[in-house]
Amino acid sequence: MFDGQFRTQAEVQLRPIGASLKKTGIKADHLTILGVVMAAATAVAVANGALRLGLLLLVLCAVPDVLDGAVAKASGTASPRGAFFDSVSDRVADSFILGGMAWYLSSQPGAGRIAVLPLAVLAASLIISYERAKAEALGYDAKGGVMERAERLIAIGLALLFQPAMIVILWVMLILTVATAVQRFAKVWRQASTTVPTKATTERLRARRQARMSRTAARRQGRSTARERFAARDRSFPARRRDSDT
Repeated sequence: MFDGQFRTQAEVQLRPIGASLKKTGIKADHLTILGVVMAAATAVAVANGALRLGLLLLVLCAVPDVLDGAVAKASGTASPRGAFFDSVSDRVADSFILGGMAWYLSSQPGAGRIAVLPLAVLAASLIISYERAKAEALGYDAKGGVMERAERLIAIGLALLFQPAMIVILWVMLILTVATAVQRFAKVWRQASTTVPTKATTERLRARRQARMSRTAARRQGRSTARERFAARDRSFPARRRDSDT
């Protein structure tokens, strides 16, 4: 939901901040790494029951996560490598935070199996991420949904702020996250049923053609090398024969 409605506006607002950070020498990768470190600190705080500290660290964790893209664009270093690194780091950060919540719930008296609830939310969120990644690799659009990453972080913040309602909030998160996974699946399914992604198909055909050309060139090079080796051996054979005769 954030991607579809607010991301473009947020990027425009953050552009001056990204330009200012660029002048200090801070790189987008530095902010991405800082976000993961802050997520790990959030997990440790929450796991040990310091929910207010965990909430503060969660807010601080979101700051570099928002700014790394602005810095990358301001410095002209936005690239597929950076996008890949940022996406993987987001999944690691989510795993830390929800794992910390699971640890906290497991330490509560009478918690029982409810401690698995944050891990169920994590599993559903990973499915959402995979759907988008796979869809985009095939040339389809899988953005959107009622519970994307921004909404999940807000819900986690509410759960840390209102500890008595944590279980209820986690259940709502799980339901909405599963609903988002179903939404994205249906969206891609409709696209795949009606159209063929020309761009993705062209790229796959080009990749296959290049692979065939590379294999053909390698075979030709191997045959030419073998012929040269045999020719050299044939040229040296009379010389060896004359030496043996003398």
